[in-house]
Amino acid sequence: MNILITGGTGFIGTPLSRELRNSGHTVVVTTRQTSVSKEKLTWNPPALIPSDVISRFDAVINLAGEPVAPGRWTKKRKELIMSSRIDTTRSLVESIKKAASKPKVLISASAIGYYGAHGDEYVTEDTLPASDFLARVCKAWEEEALKAQESGIRVVLIRIGGVLEADGGALPKMMTPFKFFLGGPVGSGKQWFSWIHRNDVLGIIKYALENESLSGPLNATAPNPVTNREFSSTLGDAIHRPSWLAVPSFIVKLTLGELGGMLLTGQRVLPEKIVRSGYKFKYHDLEDALKAIFGINSTVRQAHHDMSP
Repeated sequence: MNILITGGTGFIGTPLSRELRNSGHTVVVTTRQTSVSKEKLTWNPPALIPSDVISRFDAVINLAGEPVAPGRWTKKRKELIMSSRIDTTRSLVESIKKAASKPKVLISASAIGYYGAHGDEYVTEDTLPASDFLARVCKAWEEEALKAQESGIRVVLIRIGGVLEADGGALPKMMTPFKFFLGGPVGSGKQWFSWIHRNDVLGIIKYALENESLSGPLNATAPNPVTNREFSSTLGDAIHRPSWLAVPSFIVKLTLGELGGMLLTGQRVLPEKIVRSGYKFKYHDLEDALKAIFGINSTVRQAHHDMSP
């Protein structure tokens, strides 16, 4: 396939582009900088991508968006988080609609923040959206992507959980207090953490790309979510550090504000739809995922070696 990826230079986009190219696909990523490479396309939303350019692609993967963390959700930051997703996706879909020859599929990122807090309740793709800020962002983001269906295009929404790998995402930040023997659960530790190894995020996107029967939302989370306390304990064991020092809830809220509140609630999300479709997870269990990261990735091995404070 000829594939266009927005957000193709990020934590997920970079390895995804590499893996798709290794699988024989032609991949072009968008960039805001003037590009002289055949593998890059200069695009500055809300401008549209020219129709003759869009017509070259069989598939579009939309990963663009301002990171939700770190930092407090100030009014300005909330506006940036929302607009970076909504405006980009809207411009992308409008570009597709105007093209004479259209891609067959649009795969657009979303997040499990769509569901909001549900305590110990299992959450699947059929669970209704919440009304907090992150849920509103995800809902509006998905609504813009789904408008591509009006042009007869298959749309897949990848609701991504907490992605684990050494070179970005949540894991390096989670490891920091453990480095100083200060690791432990956040708040009560009872809240659920729906994690996924990055290789499985890539695998799910590729699987959705190749399977025409898949459409609508897919939860990109491992089949076995864990509580925050379980995660801290497993991470501590993996890097040979204690995991008993809890971070009080009030400190999390004081430091991170509304974002901190989200970290204290969590979600118990199941990837029901992708499992039912036949996708085989590479990492079902957290312990195996962390072993793979620490055992294979040289960056983490070196970080682990240097962890004495």
